[in-house]
Amino acid sequence: MTEKISVTDLIDRERDRDCALVVLMCGIAGSGKKTFSQLLEQDGYVRLSIDEDVWSAHGRYGVDYPVERYRAYLDEAHARLRTKLVALIQHKQQVVVDSSFWNRSERDRYKQLVEDAGGKWRLIYLNVHPDELRKRLKIRSQRFDANAAFPITEEMLTA
Repeated sequence: MTEKISVTDLIDRERDRDCALVVLMCGIAGSGKKTFSQLLEQDGYVRLSIDEDVWSAHGRYGVDYPVERYRAYLDEAHARLRTKLVALIQHKQQVVVDSSFWNRSERDRYKQLVEDAGGKWRLIYLNVHPDELRKRLKIRSQRFDANAAFPITEEMLTA
């Protein structure tokens, strides 16, 4: 007999009262990181979003601050997020980090941070077929919020 199980059920099997579980979301814009992390949030995880942190601290990309400041603001947001993450781990909270984590060294820094703080981590990589991704990004381009702060161009997708 084959058992059907969801990814969230698999993650739930990793939960431990004595050790914080940190789920690191990884994927390109439009892959479903926000949607998946919100599902975990509904299941009791604390959701930390890098995009929402930048938005709340500095406003709209290219409107409330110059585009050139984005990298610096993103670095500041990561510093704030890491501080919050350590505190949550120390309180044995389950956490989901909503960030692209496209850079391996950034992922590795977070993994090490989680372990050093006494937690355990799991990386969820969301891979979407290019046609579906383009469809999602077209819909997303109609919004202008923290999770769709700037348009993702074809050049960005193919770079």
